[in-house]
Amino acid sequence: MEAAEQGSHPQPLTNVATAERSLETGERDDAIHGRAETMAEMLCEGFRFHDERKRADSIEAFYYVDRRKFDGVSDEDAWDAAEAYVDALWRKDEVEEPYVSGGRIVDPDGLAEADWSPVRDALARRARAVGFDESYAELTTESWRRHKVGGDYWTPMLRAQEIECSAALGEQRPSHSEDTPRETVGHLPARYLVGVELHDLHTEAHWRQAIGVMTPYFETILRSADSGRLR
Repeated sequence: MEAAEQGSHPQPLTNVATAERSLETGERDDAIHGRAETMAEMLCEGFRFHDERKRADSIEAFYYVDRRKFDGVSDEDAWDAAEAYVDALWRKDEVEEPYVSGGRIVDPDGLAEADWSPVRDALARRARAVGFDESYAELTTESWRRHKVGGDYWTPMLRAQEIECSAALGEQRPSHSEDTPRETVGHLPARYLVGVELHDLHTEAHWRQAIGVMTPYFETILRSADSGRLR
């Protein structure tokens, strides 16, 4: 009878260890989610600071993101990547300026034929700082150009994001299922594209939606291989 009663109770030490592991996992999940949400907020802030012409603040915001997005990248390289990205945004504005009046593109043909190489060069610096394929620079520049003059800007943007996400994840194909055709991109680049669309609406409500869309993007990256610690 005594043996039966002992056998009917779970082992206390095993239960404690399991509970502690569950607590640690839950705390870890909360920490990753919180960090990812902050990264999404800082990404949005980086673009808002650009809109407000606050260059130093924009670099700081993008640096916060890049330092945590690319595991193993040094502080200096992350800063160089963020600074190069902000330089690209400023060069883009300079390219557009002669063709803009009252906040509108008045000569799309002229803008389409303008020299976008300063933008591409800055984005290539970003790629080199982090260590990913420099075709990212050409694709991103083309997506920005088409975004202003008209045309399919989303395809080069998705491809550029596929390169960037691959660098962040340490994988060749970001966030695909095993049976996803190779010619498609995963959900992370698609989330980034939706974030861009929400940014362009320039309302507080849409900024909050963009943060909601981008938080899982950063959660996936933080949970990826080789990102064992929060930075």
